[in-house]
Amino acid sequence: MAKKLYVGNMAYSTTQEQLHDLFSQAGEITEITLIMDRDTGRPKGFGFVEMATEEGAQEAIRRFNGQMLDNRTLTVNEARPREDRSSGNGGFRRNRY
Repeated sequence: MAKKLYVGNMAYSTTQEQLHDLFSQAGEITEITLIMDRDTGRPKGFGFVEMATEEGAQEAIRRFNGQMLDNRTLTVNEARPREDRSSGNGGFRRNRY
């Protein structure tokens, strides 16, 4: 079963190809997603790597959490489910009356 990993503290210049080269050392990769800023189109410095197996995911965490890439120390751990942001008032609004 595939397992999604969070990869953080990346340099803004880190590419999907670099992540593929690195994480393929731990096992088969299903998908790589770099998170981009929707306003600027530039990378935000984190992303997700989906490994094909649980074993590959655990090996990637063991090998790459704390490893240097592009002069940055990577954070690699199991991705948590996305939080529901629909509750509440949808953001801060100030009355102008």
